[in-house]
Amino acid sequence: MKIVLDAMGGDHGPAVTVLGAVEAVNEYGINIILTGNRDLIEKELKKYDYLESYIEIIHCNEEITNEDKPVAAIRRKKDSSMVVGLNLVKEKKADAIISAGNTGALLAGGLFVLGRIKGIDRPALAPVYPTTKGASILIDGGANADCKPRNYLEFGIMGNIYAAKILGIHNPRVCTVNIGMEEGKGNDVTKEAYKLCQKAKFNFAGNVEARDIPSGSADVIICDGFTGNVILKLTEGIAATIFSTLKEEFTRNTLRKLAATILKSGLKDFKKTFDYTEYGGAPFLGVQGNLIKAHGSSNAKAIKNAIRQAKAFVEKEVVKDIMQQINELGEDTVE
Repeated sequence: MKIVLDAMGGDHGPAVTVLGAVEAVNEYGINIILTGNRDLIEKELKKYDYLESYIEIIHCNEEITNEDKPVAAIRRKKDSSMVVGLNLVKEKKADAIISAGNTGALLAGGLFVLGRIKGIDRPALAPVYPTTKGASILIDGGANADCKPRNYLEFGIMGNIYAAKILGIHNPRVCTVNIGMEEGKGNDVTKEAYKLCQKAKFNFAGNVEARDIPSGSADVIICDGFTGNVILKLTEGIAATIFSTLKEEFTRNTLRKLAATILKSGLKDFKKTFDYTEYGGAPFLGVQGNLIKAHGSSNAKAIKNAIRQAKAFVEKEVVKDIMQQINELGEDTVE
């Protein structure tokens, strides 16, 4: 198995991606292809001990930045670390690709270079959403601002497969995000989506309200990308505020510092539950290849875990299962 890592992607570039790759090689014994500026990559690699035969470098003269327009960047920067990596997957020279770079460009590349799975109208991002019961999958996390009822059904199918195979959830509870739990709630799109999902082969558990998502009421949370992205960013903001407030309160005086020392282990576990670095990245489901988008601010730990995630993605044949179930669903669409 070979995993491509866009070494130039993310806020910290090779300094973080290379270390994450080295840690993954040493821990998982997996082959990594690093795409990007050879000189910069080799400079970072010299800092670490690793099995050299497990890491290959493919030099690229271009880089896609966060300021680049996604579609134009994919079309014009053919020798960028991202496009070269995508083509390696397309040509079956690698099994998966991970990038912490420009999200829009990576999604555009997934569509233009890898292509959609036949029968999938809208591929979607499926980030892990931490809950008090463990982890859920939220799909779509931001790839499609506007969706049709059929898209919700496709999201449910893809999210169900990923939750079962990668998160190990038996018979995942799939729910649509809505303003109420009752069947008749929502707009015309969500009402029709509800009816489609009722007939699906996955375990559809109805609507879920946003306030119930953190408690783990749903294992697969399906919604349009606009709603999903708002949920993710609101959750990140609330979590950051809670941790910041706790730190401030526990360092206010000596007595509270003592209390913090006593609670240190529990607080660490609490923080770990909501730490995105534990989960690595978000798969882009619905394209003909294993593609994972890592967070732009990923540290080495997050990159390493994204590689672990990609390894499982390939081993569990998630894309193959999606193709099969979408094929069984047929091409009929409901507007």
